[in-house]
Amino acid sequence: MKPVDVSQGTSPIILAVPHAGIHVPDDINRQFNVTGRALADTDWYVDQLYDGLLTDATMVRATFHRYVIDANRDPSGQSLYPGQNTTGLCPVIDFFGTPIYEDGSEPDAGEIERRRLAFHAPYHAALTAEIERVRDQCGVAILYDCHSIRSQIPFLFDGQLPDFNIGTNGGATCAPQIEKCVFETCQNAKGYTSILNGRFKGGWTTRHYGNPERNIHAIQMELAQSTYMHEAAPWTYDDRRAQKLREHLEKILVGVKGAASSLSI
Repeated sequence: MKPVDVSQGTSPIILAVPHAGIHVPDDINRQFNVTGRALADTDWYVDQLYDGLLTDATMVRATFHRYVIDANRDPSGQSLYPGQNTTGLCPVIDFFGTPIYEDGSEPDAGEIERRRLAFHAPYHAALTAEIERVRDQCGVAILYDCHSIRSQIPFLFDGQLPDFNIGTNGGATCAPQIEKCVFETCQNAKGYTSILNGRFKGGWTTRHYGNPERNIHAIQMELAQSTYMHEAAPWTYDDRRAQKLREHLEKILVGVKGAASSLSI
């Protein structure tokens, strides 16, 4: 299986989906324990949630699971949230801090580098190529990094996560009008909660690519999974909740596309 799927569009919007893939090569799957094989920390259905909302958007989707290697982590292994619980480039624990490998089967430095070359690097090569293509064609590229997570994970954060979690690394990764457009749309979504640069300030993808001076803007959206699915195995998609959420996601993307017109070179 290819490590990345790309669907090219003609608008300035690029939807990056690093964590919805569930493919695990057999040799790696054999190293996982029962917890690892459950793949509980998938960003379930995120590609389905955004599919068709903006028909001219580009989508870049990793097909491999984040337990193989995390496409939204610094390839050097440096933590994005020093002092806070998180998972690494090649996770060895899940979001509850539970080991995902059989004892003694954790990847060593050589195996991590092999996975980086086979999975992480191709995903980011494709993403880089699409960012440059879109920027060259449209004068501006807006990378919208699509994520979701269970709304309550005590190992990672206290209490219940807001429904919409917007990250721009404190406003550094995109123009103010993009940040404002997304945040105000979320704030106006009746029945939903939202926060800007809270627990999730934007992962490595957002921080690495966001460069407003080059007219490349990046913003991360971390959705609470309770807004569109059941947050326990077998991780069922809830059509009613999802359709309601998709209406607001469409408003966000349409608004961002409109904001892009004022940013073109």
